[in-house]
Amino acid sequence: MKLLGIETSCDETGVALVEDGAVLDARVATQEIHARWGGVVPEIASRLHQKTLSRMVGEILADNRWTCAGLDGVAATRGPGLIGALLVGVSFAKGLAVARDIPFVGVNHLEGHLWAAEGAGRTVPMPALALLVSGGHTELFRVDGFGRYTFLGGTLDDAAGEAFDKVGGLLGLPYPAGAELSRLAEDGDGGKYSFPVARGTDAFSFSFSGLK
Repeated sequence: MKLLGIETSCDETGVALVEDGAVLDARVATQEIHARWGGVVPEIASRLHQKTLSRMVGEILADNRWTCAGLDGVAATRGPGLIGALLVGVSFAKGLAVARDIPFVGVNHLEGHLWAAEGAGRTVPMPALALLVSGGHTELFRVDGFGRYTFLGGTLDDAAGEAFDKVGGLLGLPYPAGAELSRLAEDGDGGKYSFPVARGTDAFSFSFSGLK
């Protein structure tokens, strides 16, 4: 089975080809223009997806000697994410599915993260404990299988990624500030400052607002 995957949930345009469960090719185009404003501008992100997506799909199909006529299905991120950006990917995928009379599957962005290891060819024993740290999300799940998840806990305020980006921005680090802050921390002195220890509502809660 040959599938085309599309991702446009934020500021990166992603396309991939999957055959019989194996990822044959995956490509990402990053919208570096957002560095001018120190964060993602939703309207610009949507317009750049419109400009980039069709070309990327054409290139990945041609480079792998695939055709739209040979696809058995198409999948796209349906959420969560920036509404305008998501609409670009979902609309493109649905249009292609209707034109070729093949199935369309909307994929949950966060569920995709949970199964990224399996997609990379690794087998994860079940049940598994999953820490989901993506954008505005910091959550713990028990995973018993595909579609079988138990929410254990999450952040009570900021997500870990938000704390990184906000602190990096306050320090005047270049966008994306979180990545630069992480790099600098590798040579930092972990004992120089005493940071507050959050007290959550239970053992599985997180809190990062006090760090900034």
